Amino acid sequence: MTWPTRVTPADLAARYVERGHWDDRTLGQLLDGYLRAEPDLEFRIWSDTRPYRGTYRSVHELSARVAGGLAARGVGPGDVVAFQMPNWVEAAATFWGLSLLGAVIVPIVHFYGPKEVAFILQESGARVHLSADQFGHANFLDALDAVLPQTPDVEEVYVAGDSAGSHTPFATLLDADPLPAPIQVDPAAPAFIAYTSGTTASPKGVVHSHRSAGAEVRDKIDFRVLPKGDPPNLVGAPISHAIGMLGALLAPLAWREPVHVIDVWDPSKVLAAMAEAHLCSGSGSPFFLASLLDCPDFTDEHLKLIRHVAIGGAPVPAAFAERVTELGISIVRGYGSTEHPSTTSTLHEVDSLEARIYSDGRPQPGIEVRIADDDGRPVSPGEWGEIQSRGPDLCTGYTDPALTADAFDADGWYATGDIGFLDDDGYLHVTDRKKDIIIRGGEKVSASEVEELLHRMGGVAECAVVPAPDARLGEHGCAYFRMLEGHDAPDLDKLRAHLDEAGLARQKWPEEVRVVDDFPRTPSGKIKKYELRNQLRDETARK
Repeated sequence: MTWPTRVTPADLAARYVERGHWDDRTLGQLLDGYLRAEPDLEFRIWSDTRPYRGTYRSVHELSARVAGGLAARGVGPGDVVAFQMPNWVEAAATFWGLSLLGAVIVPIVHFYGPKEVAFILQESGARVHLSADQFGHANFLDALDAVLPQTPDVEEVYVAGDSAGSHTPFATLLDADPLPAPIQVDPAAPAFIAYTSGTTASPKGVVHSHRSAGAEVRDKIDFRVLPKGDPPNLVGAPISHAIGMLGALLAPLAWREPVHVIDVWDPSKVLAAMAEAHLCSGSGSPFFLASLLDCPDFTDEHLKLIRHVAIGGAPVPAAFAERVTELGISIVRGYGSTEHPSTTSTLHEVDSLEARIYSDGRPQPGIEVRIADDDGRPVSPGEWGEIQSRGPDLCTGYTDPALTADAFDADGWYATGDIGFLDDDGYLHVTDRKKDIIIRGGEKVSASEVEELLHRMGGVAECAVVPAPDARLGEHGCAYFRMLEGHDAPDLDKLRAHLDEAGLARQKWPEEVRVVDDFPRTPSGKIKKYELRNQLRDETARK
């Protein structure tokens, strides 16, 4: 399977090689070297159903056997192989094993249903699929019965767990001889395809080459967002998603640190694991840390373990950053995406407190960021526009060539779809996504600006403001609230009084209020605003 992905301009490619961001190692060769360098580091899966406690060496050996088992069955470099598993050791061994084999890896988030799985398997052209049998309420075996008739390219399915049903047990792969060494492939070839549904209804296949993936991992060695000396980090994001993949399967290897992963994000259980093994946790989107801080089981002992956090992957309200800082936790914010994972960041003990709380940081090494107006022309510091970026860890495009043509230009710039500005010191301030701008009576209203003020209302755990159809004005703002336990959501009068007191212009005030028990979320914890927008549109259409 091949995709007509973009070509990095020759001058940029030469610069990335000269500065050490790119070399000819495959992702498998890079990871193999890290795993061999620190074989005795702990690798632990925290799980009620499938716990695992081993070392880099034990999981490395398991990975080599997965690679050897697939190779014995005819799977080789460049073949597309998908897997859908929770945060189990089999998922880690599959990802690392496929890297050693030089296959194109297609991780599928474990809570995607048959519709998304069928779409991903069809579009990627996966030849082999590895799955769990069941997890929680999800029965993957039943889902496979619905998916496989729609995916004729899938030749073989391997299932991890207690029962493989009519498919081949994952354990049979482990009977083969281990792959003796990583297989060399073209470093510009695809290493993995990460499917993301952060802002669209259908997942987008983001193609990363061995070079872009390698740059992301290697550059983490010298640019650490979590300082040395902190307790090991317990990761709760799915390792089949870009954030969990980086946080659990890639960055710790480069940092030569233990790997700790939990398969269900239950704040009480996360806190218990932290206390038992002296772990830190809470980095990622604000949802993860907020859920720990708001949990009744959170104590001063847990606070002592969370010395530093890196927050990103979703909008970071300043009120949340201030709350974290007041607790004595050092926070840094960052900005990135599946397409360009680590675009900007602040650093502990380097950047000022103001920069760490109120900005999304400066470009990381080798990365360029600019702001463009509606015609694609760069604007001056302080002016809002679309955020564009390029760098050695930028993806090579999408599986859909139309998406690639729309998002990348000939000079290598990626149009993120996010709105923001650069200040005079080069710090990025992300304000909105293009689709989150509310156009009310022809005037643009920043949803982020309104959300920032609403987060400061008492008892608000999370809020989201989205455009709702309006027969007279075109659109108006609708505010969704998730409240802390024991607190009632504000009604429209209280909301307006709060915004009036804050000095926000009246035309920016939301004109609807909704309350939710929880928000629809991406695997990284980001609120799926497009689902909220679609819900409002559907309601209007039915009237």
